[in-house]
Amino acid sequence: MVTDSEDVIENGSTLARNQAARRRRVLDVTLAMADRGGFDAVQMRDVAAEAGVALGTVYRYFESKERLLLEANVEQVELLGERLLERPPEGTEAVERVVDVLNRACRWLTRRPDATAAMVRALGSARPTEADAVARISTSMGQIITAAMHAGEPTERDLAVARILTQVWLASLVGWVGGVDGPEVIARDLERAARLLIA
Repeated sequence: MVTDSEDVIENGSTLARNQAARRRRVLDVTLAMADRGGFDAVQMRDVAAEAGVALGTVYRYFESKERLLLEANVEQVELLGERLLERPPEGTEAVERVVDVLNRACRWLTRRPDATAAMVRALGSARPTEADAVARISTSMGQIITAAMHAGEPTERDLAVARILTQVWLASLVGWVGGVDGPEVIARDLERAARLLIA
């Protein structure tokens, strides 16, 4: 026999799964819309309609379009980290592995130019209330870079190098989105930065 407390746990678990599924649909729709037309194509009302949820539900999870795109960006960087676990970076030296990681990150994001442009634009216009999402993007990328350097606990210097390379990577994406530099320039700049920092 199922007790009332077990009902609550099961109902709570079902509710959590349903909420996670709705959130997932909203993020998937957001990226699909951004793929079709960049930042301006993502409209909260349209996201809600296409995801099959109420507009209030979208706002409950994400208070703004910028937050929505920042959370999508967090997921993309985390997904990159998962893929690197499946196919580790190549190279015998730390700098070679880091360059491989940075090149893969750029290639991966430039395959979806409009969605990447939308996420980078949201990153550039983030407000203090969205600092946590920006920090998660930087932290995830930093962890990816330090893991490429070597196994084990990163040193203080490793963390400093990863932070600077993450900032260079993000600035390079802004330049690419703004039409300043092409992917080949970004790749060259990132490799130079990595070689200068990782001796």
